[in-house]
Amino acid sequence: MSLQAKTVFITGSTRGIGRSIALRCAKDGANVVITGKTSEPHPKLEGTIHTVAAEVEAAGGKALAIQLDVRDGDAIANAVQQVVEQFGGIDVLVNNASAISLTPTAQTKLSRFDLMFQVNVRATFACSQACLPYLLKSENAHILNIAPPLNMDAKWFKNHVAYTYTKYGMSACTLGMAEEFKAQGVAVNSLWPATTIATAAVKYNFPPEIYLSSRKPDIMSDAAYAVITQDAKTISGNFYTDEAVLREQGVDDFTHYMIDSSKQPIPDFYL
Repeated sequence: MSLQAKTVFITGSTRGIGRSIALRCAKDGANVVITGKTSEPHPKLEGTIHTVAAEVEAAGGKALAIQLDVRDGDAIANAVQQVVEQFGGIDVLVNNASAISLTPTAQTKLSRFDLMFQVNVRATFACSQACLPYLLKSENAHILNIAPPLNMDAKWFKNHVAYTYTKYGMSACTLGMAEEFKAQGVAVNSLWPATTIATAAVKYNFPPEIYLSSRKPDIMSDAAYAVITQDAKTISGNFYTDEAVLREQGVDDFTHYMIDSSKQPIPDFYL
């Protein structure tokens, strides 16, 4: 299915995976809603809602840039209203916004815990709730959460309980909402990278070697596109990895996704 004239609402889309998904959808001529807190240039981080909107338009889509703090429920509701007024509805929601702190319990400030919970869990729930009335009217409605597969083995928690707890909260939204909305035809799935992805989070939280051994965000956007263009009534409640999705599409060479093609990709630590 094409995303031509479909409306795709993406949280955290000023850079990285969110930006890449926005540009991939734009190639189909989609209406792309770019959201994020960055409306003015940042001294360290590339991209603003306006620069990505311009890229979306250049790629063939229609863009709506909205400055949005996903911790604010009223702001989410207002953003959804702007989208509906501009484009008439919402067909796809991508819950991509995320906060990270890979710290053990004693070193995790409560303010950082609160940030991760609000951005990862609460915002995923709030954005899904706010978009739901319009998704229910769509011919092919999708919610895609950028969240890992659920695995309750303690090893995934022990070094960063707070972060895993909040990312698994997003995954729990996938599990529960997929079943809740199954009869109404709204697909809810998770997508997670099989390897590290060259995002700002990886660049600034890990050694340079890991960044160079990562794949470009394009692999996630290609996989996301493959999921959200399928019939929503036939796929829901899945915890996909980007590589597995693309292999099903016939891709068997992932070299072109590497930042440095001479290096071997590093598996994501949740896998």
